[in-house]
Amino acid sequence: MIFSAGQRIVFVGDSITDCGRRGRATPYGDGYVNLVRAMVTATHPELGLTWVNRGTSGDTVRNLAARWEEDVIAERPDWLVVKIGINDVWRFFLDQPDRGVPIREYESTLRDLLSRAVKATGCRLILVEPYLIEPDRGDPQRAQTDDYVRVVQDLAVEFDAVHVPTQAAFDRVLTSTPAGQWADDRIHPNLPGHAVIAQALLAAIGWRLPT
Repeated sequence: MIFSAGQRIVFVGDSITDCGRRGRATPYGDGYVNLVRAMVTATHPELGLTWVNRGTSGDTVRNLAARWEEDVIAERPDWLVVKIGINDVWRFFLDQPDRGVPIREYESTLRDLLSRAVKATGCRLILVEPYLIEPDRGDPQRAQTDDYVRVVQDLAVEFDAVHVPTQAAFDRVLTSTPAGQWADDRIHPNLPGHAVIAQALLAAIGWRLPT
């Protein structure tokens, strides 16, 4: 596994990362962040890792930019987990085009934020794809989401980051189950849906059950 003793892992993103971390499920939320924390801690308690959730519901990259210094750089992460992009696309399909983020702005803003974090803290990056829990790749929102997924894939290569293929993880389960089994709105996962994300992240960081 990629984490070392005493490291600080900071998660930042939107509601999928937030998941009640500022209210009902303080401080980690009750989604994929807490699932990953629980599994890694249970198998590697000797590492003494520190876990920080700075997800905020509704965020796009524009919102991340506004709070980047306080919620990311000031946290001094050793590893920074970034999962952003769902709202950047979704706003266009909620008749809120002024709040949607065009793909070139999304790419340039995210690149700038990642560069600032690495330069300021020396952190390593884990980039988690946005997704849509929708098997029809011809669906307009799914097609646009796939474009943003490719941006994250390219940035992962550019920054030598760990890449978490979230969309592919959902695509695998959708071959045998309907989208509604994982989320009511194709966006906000139930607990099994969060487990799909957590499994993808755990695999990407090299986590394994002890033998």
